[in-house]
Amino acid sequence: MKELLSDIERKVLRVIGNYSAGRRRTPTIDELCIKTGRTRGGIMEILDILTKEEYIEWHRSEPDKMEVFETWERNGVLKWPLR
Repeated sequence: MKELLSDIERKVLRVIGNYSAGRRRTPTIDELCIKTGRTRGGIMEILDILTKEEYIEWHRSEPDKMEVFETWERNGVLKWPLR
């Protein structure tokens, strides 16, 4: 597993978390595109990463359906040297 999320991965995770808390549902791919300024393909790549890192459960076959496990980045430990 990766130690830290990238800025855009963290942003998408926060948007998903805020939608879940405020609207009682997860955002659609199109809503994520609007909120982040990313393309549909870019959002799907980020969702793949968040799935792999076990922040969400999501499948490309049902792109607008996801289950959220964690809405904030886990505490990571930076190791030196950064690679």
